[in-house]
Amino acid sequence: MLDFLMGHLPYSAQITGSYYEPFVGGGVIFFSLNPKYAILSDVNKDLIDLYLGIQQDAKSVWQLFSTFGNTKTDYLHIRDTNPGHILTNRAARVLFLNRTCFKGMWRHNKDGNFNVGYGGQDRRWVISEENLLGVENALKNTNLLCCDFETIIDRTLDGDFIFADPPYRPGEKEQLHSHYTGRKFVFSDHMRLAQTLTRASNRNVKWALTISSCPEIIALYSGNQIVEIPRGTGRKPGTTTDKSGEVLITNYLQY
Repeated sequence: MLDFLMGHLPYSAQITGSYYEPFVGGGVIFFSLNPKYAILSDVNKDLIDLYLGIQQDAKSVWQLFSTFGNTKTDYLHIRDTNPGHILTNRAARVLFLNRTCFKGMWRHNKDGNFNVGYGGQDRRWVISEENLLGVENALKNTNLLCCDFETIIDRTLDGDFIFADPPYRPGEKEQLHSHYTGRKFVFSDHMRLAQTLTRASNRNVKWALTISSCPEIIALYSGNQIVEIPRGTGRKPGTTTDKSGEVLITNYLQY
């Protein structure tokens, strides 16, 4: 899917302004494009703390991450302990929980606390200190914010580029379950996103959006370029399919 998407997105040198990603998540497109300057945002404060901590001092984050224990008891202790106000401590905790929780899921309960069970250590050491230092370098000219997508997109100007990958269930109108921030991304959010991107288009801002192929959602973007994504995860997490149920929508024919 990444190869397909990159074939429809601009090169870093073609972006004369800033690169914006208002649903940054794992940041795959950001790291692949490696733009000169970027504004990345997400409503998940834990995720933004992770990026900010690595941006500030990746070595310290890695050193603390490496000291955490390797048992289920250690996991539950770290999960249920407040990491305090030191940014690198919070980042190391998020990194550890993400790499050792069940299937890398990130979910909060109704009180706003992370509550995913233990998944083991297999995914923990797939990453290295070198990886974190590479992320630190990639983030050096990046502004990281925790906020709603509308706040960020409305800042964009002519010459900027937006890549948006909001929460959705492929082929469906809305999410069935809460996203990692403890809330659903419902159709009214899709409507608001379409309106926000329309305002960006009126400012001559170029954007690309990956979204569900649900007819009601596609109808929100009439007049734009719509291409089916040929392969993706589809409706069943963890598997790939030729019928992804997803589309790429852009407000440009060719960048």
